[in-house]
Amino acid sequence: MQIPFFPSCFAQIPSPARLLLPVSRSRRRFQTTLTIFFLFLALGSRDALAAGASDEIVLGMCTALTGSAQNLGKDMQRGILVGLARVNRNGGVNGRKLRLISLDDGYEPTRTAPIIRQLIEKDNVLAIIGNVGSPTAIVAVPLINEAKTLLFAPFSGSPILRNDPPDRYVINFRASAEEETSAMLDALIDIADLKPEEIAFFTQRDSYGDVGFSRGMTTLQRHGLRDPRAVLHLSYERNTLAVESAVASLLMAENPPRAVVMLGAYAPCAKFIRLCRHSDLSPLFLNVSFVGGKSFVDALGKTDAHIIVTQVVPSPSDDSIRLVREYEADLNAFDSSVSAGFGDLEGYIAARILMLALEKIQGAPTREAVVDALEGLGQFDIGLGETLDLSRTEHQASHRVWPTLLKGGQFVPFQWSQIRALLQGEASP
Repeated sequence: MQIPFFPSCFAQIPSPARLLLPVSRSRRRFQTTLTIFFLFLALGSRDALAAGASDEIVLGMCTALTGSAQNLGKDMQRGILVGLARVNRNGGVNGRKLRLISLDDGYEPTRTAPIIRQLIEKDNVLAIIGNVGSPTAIVAVPLINEAKTLLFAPFSGSPILRNDPPDRYVINFRASAEEETSAMLDALIDIADLKPEEIAFFTQRDSYGDVGFSRGMTTLQRHGLRDPRAVLHLSYERNTLAVESAVASLLMAENPPRAVVMLGAYAPCAKFIRLCRHSDLSPLFLNVSFVGGKSFVDALGKTDAHIIVTQVVPSPSDDSIRLVREYEADLNAFDSSVSAGFGDLEGYIAARILMLALEKIQGAPTREAVVDALEGLGQFDIGLGETLDLSRTEHQASHRVWPTLLKGGQFVPFQWSQIRALLQGEASP
């Protein structure tokens, strides 16, 4: 730690004789000088800790470890930890080991702010990585911008994380929710020949679902939708399983939709689909990546529903991809009892990108230096077989969307060209 240098203050310290005066300017000046000295010393120590001046680099994570989205948070956490363990086994980043502090906000925005402040102000993390959720992101973004601390690769496609021009301290890996829903809707209309009015939405009743529905409607209007009231919009409350009224509305619809685009957590989305099938409703269900993979499958149980989920990472079973093979090996070294999934692969990718940037920093990393390093990556490939891109004007590394289909109790790669046959019953899940 470099102690601030004060060129003139110590030259002004009065002699002992003058300090004996009962009330004097010299005594007040001396006391002020000492106060300033210790204040600067404390500030310097805090900044040095935040900059990683110790022998470790500390990262923070404010995520859902309980509640309706807890498995998403746990998956992201595991993937990040596997990525950090890989680096630590090889000596760390420039000799500094990595540590992750994970705190639980339960996917509730009211709990997010104090956690973000604790990570930044008390735990002195270098950066925050892998937070889960759009409602919580709305709370986190102003705080990290104010504190000038990086929020990297959150598990969210929210537009609040994708301002134009981008916020300096918000950098994403994944494709946006708008890109995921647009891919679905384009396929349903351009390939499957559905009319916009034949598509319904089932969304979480908060900023995540509301914004997703709004962006989806914009896409439908691009495809010729004239009357927004013709599109059925169903919803449920966040962190609940209260989906019965949404199913009832679908049952009472004068013209039942042929496809339902879903933006919600895995448990309520799974219950919605189960109740629909019990009521003999059989639209094509499409969900964005936030619903997860294995957690969604487990919550669904055995079903004959046709379900498509867009993903922002390739299939964790596709061992033709080098990064997937590396993740399988690193996950086995970290915990041989679990298998790879979409969520933890995303966390691993986030960690690998951040480590790539940290390795380019000369000396102790600082909060500003890590942002500069990420922006300086330009076009790069970490083994995904996809060119990623980060720069001062590009704060989203990937724009790729991979469609998957539920088949045999797991989500497998799917081609949009097959969606017409799926809707017509000519292809089975």
